[in-house]
Amino acid sequence: MRVLLTGHQGYIGSVLAPMLVKSGHDVVGLDSGLFEPCIYTGQASDIPCIAKDVRDIEPSDVSGFDAVLHLAGLSNDPLGDLNPELTLDINYRATVKLAKYAKAAGVSRFIFSSSCSTYGAAGDEFLDEQSAFNPVTPYGKSKVLAEQELAQLADEAFSPTYLRNATAYGVSPRLRFDLVVNNLTAWAYSTQKVYLKSDGTPWRPIVHIADISRAFIATLEAPRDVVHNEAFNVGRNDENFRIREIADQVARIVPNCEVGFAPDAGPDTRNYRVDCSKIVRVLPNFAANWTAHKGISELYDTYRTEGLTLEAFEGPTFSRIKYLRNAIETGKIGDDLRLREAEACHA
Repeated sequence: MRVLLTGHQGYIGSVLAPMLVKSGHDVVGLDSGLFEPCIYTGQASDIPCIAKDVRDIEPSDVSGFDAVLHLAGLSNDPLGDLNPELTLDINYRATVKLAKYAKAAGVSRFIFSSSCSTYGAAGDEFLDEQSAFNPVTPYGKSKVLAEQELAQLADEAFSPTYLRNATAYGVSPRLRFDLVVNNLTAWAYSTQKVYLKSDGTPWRPIVHIADISRAFIATLEAPRDVVHNEAFNVGRNDENFRIREIADQVARIVPNCEVGFAPDAGPDTRNYRVDCSKIVRVLPNFAANWTAHKGISELYDTYRTEGLTLEAFEGPTFSRIKYLRNAIETGKIGDDLRLREAEACHA
């Protein structure tokens, strides 16, 4: 298929793009280039791309594609809190505009990167795709609103699908340290302490970015009728952990470290466990191959190979919210998170 992949220069997109190409798809990226410099390890995939903020999308940008895989957006709860109205503008309104243009252009598939953050504060029970939304952050709310409006566009010609990803982790060329597994492993390697900023009790489902990428490809290649206007939790049932359990796994893998708590560590209202049975049942070509143990080991090996320092870990390049704040302060981007000057799209 001819595929438009938005956010191809991001954390997940940098992994998904080459996997799509390897699967035989004709892939074009669309990205503002905001995080283009944030290469931690290896090289990002070199694919043709459109250098554009998703808010500035035009009908001609989606013409001639069979499918849109939509990753672009502000990508987690703390980042969404930076400016809640901008989060709605980018994650919700721009998503709907993109989908409307895609539908008008005759694009038949639209696969939306949603999130299990839509479940928000949900307690200890397992949640499936029919469970109620209860988002507690602007990020989670933006994903709920986008899903709801995309569903209204679904018809015989336009088929949206919603992939509600568990909390992502794993090595990417554009690595992020602001995700729980990546973060705790980085603390352990660079300081010998697995540093918890909450009381460690909330549940969190986790999923490796390679498995998220496999879910996108399996959805893209599935018969239309089985994914049409459907939501899928993306992860594994046995990869739901309390944050303290993730910390304990890190401590067992990274030598000479111990679990510690921040002085102000307290409860986290985000608390949810998700049932991922549906995606395995409906999409037999999908398999989540990664476990926390395997992923933490991968991260530890990468940090050791790259010689991760505390300065790099705590610096502005690989934490999205720190990066954006620094870019605003230095004038690279405006308060609206737009680049001050147009830059070439280098994948």
